Amino acid sequence: MSDVKQPENALIIGAGEGRQDAVDLGHGIWMSKDISNLYRVVTADGDVQINTGMIFNAEENLRRFAAVSGNRVAKIVFTQSHEDHIGGWTDFNAPDVETIAQANFAHVRGYFRDDGGLGPTMTRRSRRLWSGDQKRELTKRPEPVVTTSFHDSHRFEVGGRRFELYAVPGGETLDALVVWMPDEHVVFTGNLTGPLFGHVPNLYTVRGDKIRSARSFIEGVQRVIDLKPEMLVTGHGDAIRGEAEIARRLTQIRDAAQYIKDRTFEGMNAGLDLWTLMGSITLPPELDIPQGHGKLPWLVRAIWEEHLGWFRYESTTELYNVPPQAVSPDLVELAGGTAPVIARAQAHLDAGRPLQALHLTEAALSVDKNATDALRVQLGAQQAILVASGRENFSEVRWIESEIRRLRAVLGDAA
Repeated sequence: MSDVKQPENALIIGAGEGRQDAVDLGHGIWMSKDISNLYRVVTADGDVQINTGMIFNAEENLRRFAAVSGNRVAKIVFTQSHEDHIGGWTDFNAPDVETIAQANFAHVRGYFRDDGGLGPTMTRRSRRLWSGDQKRELTKRPEPVVTTSFHDSHRFEVGGRRFELYAVPGGETLDALVVWMPDEHVVFTGNLTGPLFGHVPNLYTVRGDKIRSARSFIEGVQRVIDLKPEMLVTGHGDAIRGEAEIARRLTQIRDAAQYIKDRTFEGMNAGLDLWTLMGSITLPPELDIPQGHGKLPWLVRAIWEEHLGWFRYESTTELYNVPPQAVSPDLVELAGGTAPVIARAQAHLDAGRPLQALHLTEAALSVDKNATDALRVQLGAQQAILVASGRENFSEVRWIESEIRRLRAVLGDAA
């Protein structure tokens, strides 16, 4: 069992399970809390279902909504194609409900699938991060049938209530959209701004996904600002209310992303290397928003690689399939064996340089994978990095925790 606390605003896999009631958001809108929340908009001629939650929570989500509305589901809208938004589709599609998604839905689903996509890879990586939180395995993935798709915008009306859909491809997926109810001044943003509202965007996720465009993200947030919503409903968490408050927070998110992009571009144009930029760009106090899901150095690297790719012009070796680690055994031999390398790693750790310690222990372990002293230094380095992180960023904490568990298992250390 982990001895570290949950990161603030942790995203718990399996959250939303258990019997609880749907939450009344007003305007005939009901929320069911799931890993990613799903919403029912009640109308006089059938209801509009916005997202369908996780497959293994479908029965409970249906029960919650049945308690507040006996209407049929007239339309289903997906704000994006991740499993926690679409998983319950089969249960809500009773029968042949019009299902609406942005035109990139099939493309994005393609690389999440097991058949011809990256499903096994993404599952393996996600399990490494979240195995300590996940309550159920995702053993089946029914594929929704989208009957209506659009590129930039789409409008419809149900029971006298108007709905407008707008593409925001800078969100978590290329098929992201927002749902705008113009008469009620309510917008459903899905995960446009990430699962933690008010935090820096996550242009690259540690679990693995395509790099997201900083420019498209900024444009998507601006599109929502221009709607002037009075209530903003996200994919996770509670609704945000008040036009001025929503505008203030969205503007802060937009400006923080713009600031990071601009400073990264400036550094790139000045000839600074990636590592310098990752370590030197910080947000000014007025834009210093939390980093619980995205993390500023990762944004800098995502922006760099989105625009310049992976070849950094630092070494010819970048162009070929021989990584720096290929010569680690040679360097260890030249240093006189693993003992002095491990000793230097311990010195780095003692001096508060755990990342340097990790580099050296990895070199030593390339020669002797069972070098206990190197593994213990690695464990100490991971623990020091975790403490220094402040446990703010969910993915960072989960990765380091997984490394600590791995090292303890190898060392047989139950402490």
